[in-house]
Parts: sequence; structure tokens; C-alpha cells
Amino acid sequence: MNTIMTIKPYFHDGAWVFDDPNNGLIKEPFIAGADQFMDDMTTNIKNAKDGFVLIFSSVPFPGNQFMFYRKNPEAGGVWYESKIFEHSGWLCPAMFKYFDSSPEIIYAQVKEL
Repeated sequence: MNTIMTIKPYFHDGAWVFDDPNNGLIKEPFIAGADQFMDDMTTNIKNAKDGFVLIFSSVPFPGNQFMFYRKNPEAGGVWYESKIFEHSGWLCPAMFKYFDSSPEIIYAQVKEL
């Protein structure tokens, strides 16, 4: 399993989604507050809804911009909160395609495509 992972979220049919065919995920949606995280993180990314690069890890890395703190599990996924954005978001069970267990902190960086 990689330490640093990358996906390319984009906006489709009114929702933030991403594709990762290697993990069997096509148009996997961000919901329940995680969609708001996408809006929050991309305020400075031109044309973010056409797609952007999201780099994430369970360990700090040079250039990480955001930290999401584990709160509690629910419905097979896990709730995370952001102290910067002052809200929580639920990451669905697809997160376990990237992590063996839910990290205490998820570090993230966003970039233009």
C-alpha cells in the first residue's frame, strides 16, 4: 500500500466524484459533508469542478495544506472533522481501498490538473 496517494475528483451530475479503476471505483461520490470539504479545499483552484489533483496520506508530507481528524465510525465509514473549515464529513467504506484502518489524521494537498 502506498504512503501517499492521489485521486482526481471532479464534479458530475451535481456531485463531487472520482474514478479509480485500479480499485474498482467509478464516479465514487463524496457525500455527507465530504462534498463540502471538496468545495472548501478548492476555493483557489481555477475550474476545480472540471477536475483537480487531491494528494492525501496518513503521514505528514511536504506541502500538505489540510488536516482532517478522525471522529467516529458510522455505517462502515468514518467521520472526520476539519478545524479550519469547522465542519465534519463522512468518508465512506471506499477509504479502506487506500488505508488498512482509519488514520487518526488524514493530510491533504490540492493542485490544479
